[in-house]
Amino acid sequence: MVVSVRTLDDGAWISVNDSRAVGVSQIWPIARHGFCECEVAHLLLEAFYDVGVDEHRIVAGVVGQCIDCGTEGSIDTLPVGRIIDGDFYAYDSGQVQSLLEPVEDPIAGEHRLSGRY
Repeated sequence: MVVSVRTLDDGAWISVNDSRAVGVSQIWPIARHGFCECEVAHLLLEAFYDVGVDEHRIVAGVVGQCIDCGTEGSIDTLPVGRIIDGDFYAYDSGQVQSLLEPVEDPIAGEHRLSGRY
């Protein structure tokens, strides 16, 4: 099944199947992140700059700021939801997320994304 994903309104929204699904201005607690020195970064999303699909997950490139320490920066692969039987289910922005990390596939000899939740 084909799922359409894109950013809308200058990066303010992620659209899934032509419906606004995830917006900025939410605080996402992020663990195992490397974004800042905080054990859990409480990231205020300011914009989405990219969106894509990794297996059944929707991942977004985001720009934001940790509200605990003030660090500003970007994250290339923030998981924001998943696709089940063609339907989108957003992750709860209030729940701690763990970032996707690239890992090498030893059989194919290529990199893919691996999520830990």
